[in-house]
Amino acid sequence: MNIIFVSKSGGQSRSVRLNLLSAFSVLLLLAALVAGAGWGGYRLGAVVPEPVNYGASPSLVNSWAARLSEQETSLREVRQITGQQVDALTLRLGQMQGRVLRLDALGQRLVESARLDNGEFNFDQTPAVGGPEQPAIGESFTTPELTAMIDQLDARISDREQQLRLLDQLLSRARIEDERFVAGRPITWGWLSSRYGYRSDPFTGKRTWHDGVDLAGKDGSDIIAVAAGVVTFAGDRYGYGNLVEIDHGDGLVTRYGHCKSIKVSVGDVVQKAQVVALMGSTGRSTGPHVHFEVRRNGKSQNPEDYIQRASR
Repeated sequence: MNIIFVSKSGGQSRSVRLNLLSAFSVLLLLAALVAGAGWGGYRLGAVVPEPVNYGASPSLVNSWAARLSEQETSLREVRQITGQQVDALTLRLGQMQGRVLRLDALGQRLVESARLDNGEFNFDQTPAVGGPEQPAIGESFTTPELTAMIDQLDARISDREQQLRLLDQLLSRARIEDERFVAGRPITWGWLSSRYGYRSDPFTGKRTWHDGVDLAGKDGSDIIAVAAGVVTFAGDRYGYGNLVEIDHGDGLVTRYGHCKSIKVSVGDVVQKAQVVALMGSTGRSTGPHVHFEVRRNGKSQNPEDYIQRASR
């Protein structure tokens, strides 16, 4: 095998004669060079490039991720706490609304008890308010501000509840005293036919003591209680005929005798001016009338003193 080498500058050539072994060695060397070049190119292409560093180290990125996770956790906790606070405020508002409704009912009852003008104190209507519009200052109320306002309103409602309860007790006591105050006549129509004290007995003509006054009227007309009290007797009693006896407290008792019929029973609580019987002539009587007695601690009083009282 001949290998010819040509000079670049002079154009001269030189040949080298190789035997079979030398030629095989040269070819083997060339194959090794080609294989080495291919392997080197493969390795070079398989190398993974390192990540480009844009100014943040992996430790800093991990720190930011951890901080973001903490903030998300804190946000969830804040939302949960805020929800609980809103629920608590809603519950308190519901309780306060119930208390306000009770105050309205109590106020309405006081208006009726005191006989005030219902149009002036109408608890069914929202209080009238108003004024020129002004620009808003700042943002909406925060939860702590709302809580403070609700606390102040709660304290004011508690104070008003106490005041109204006290006023209701005073008015109720005054109303009870007015109801128990013995005054006026036990009839709606009629005239005085016999006074309190000594008189001539209508059956014997002798001078006798009369414990009450007689008020004559139409048979079957109403006999009314001169004050509120409890019925302690309702039935027939010797000399009185059909009798109603009412205890008004403090040792004060009134009696209504010679009734045609009785409209109440023992133990009944009667109101002032309530009809307790109808006028008649039962018992020791000469005609339709009511024998009216007033007793204090078991002793008779002059009924005319109570009839002439001005009702409170």
